[in-house]
Amino acid sequence: MQEKELVIIGGGPAGYTAGLYAARADINAILFERGMPGGQAATTEWLENYPGFPGGIGGIDLAMKMDEQARSFGLEVVTADVEKLERAGEVFIVHTTQGPVQTKAVILATGASPQVLGVKGESKFHGRGVSYCATCDGAFFRDKTVAVVGGGDAAVEEALFLTKFAAKVYLIHRRGELRATKLIQKRAMDNPKIEFLWHSVVEEIVGDQKVEAVKVKQVPSGELQTVAVDGVFIYVGTRANSGLVQDLVQTDERGYIITDEQMATSIPGLFIAGDVRRKSLRQVVTAVADGAIAAMEVEKYLALRE
Repeated sequence: MQEKELVIIGGGPAGYTAGLYAARADINAILFERGMPGGQAATTEWLENYPGFPGGIGGIDLAMKMDEQARSFGLEVVTADVEKLERAGEVFIVHTTQGPVQTKAVILATGASPQVLGVKGESKFHGRGVSYCATCDGAFFRDKTVAVVGGGDAAVEEALFLTKFAAKVYLIHRRGELRATKLIQKRAMDNPKIEFLWHSVVEEIVGDQKVEAVKVKQVPSGELQTVAVDGVFIYVGTRANSGLVQDLVQTDERGYIITDEQMATSIPGLFIAGDVRRKSLRQVVTAVADGAIAAMEVEKYLALRE
């Protein structure tokens, strides 16, 4: 069985920052990522609020730079699924599709996943018009009509992104005003391709072989209307990817893991970083901060065990 001082689970901004700091501290670490680097940040078309990049940077570009930088300091990065995490005495056994790894410490940085609406037709048409990633799928809807569901930063930013391809974008929001930041709101309000359906919720996504329309209910009146669309992009929040440790640590009602300010849990040697942790703000800048803190706390933890 392979042995490491530290296993990092998740290759988003938190995981890669933890890996960078760990590698620079000469910790024998390995990072497991099941897909492409960057996590949700890589699905964001353009980041304007991450320091150091005047004018912004593409999410994928930032992810690739993080990967390159961490590897340059010797971090081992492996593409694999982590299937199980167990505590065995004073060490952990991380079971992956590439085999088990024994480690003294773990940083869990598995992030969060988009929350589903839970309406009829959503799962049926997933991949056939229903999407949770405009950056991934927007180009398939060139000159078509799409709907975006939500009112926060992610929803409005992705609606704006979709106007590069779609002829028309409906933004469906249950309230009468957006929750997105004022600058993003203004851009959306000024975009002639975006039409707002206020005080509205999606009741059903309909079609034959693919999405053809959404049934929308007016919240105050209960009145239903059918809006013809070719695609539906859903941004109604996220849920923590904390299943690996749900029986080991304390979580809140949405699965976000409760830690202290040192990213530590009640399990010695198990640290949490990034969007999977309960906190007030989930942004790339807070994820990288979590990753740095977690790695430095691991260094202290390992030093005490020598």
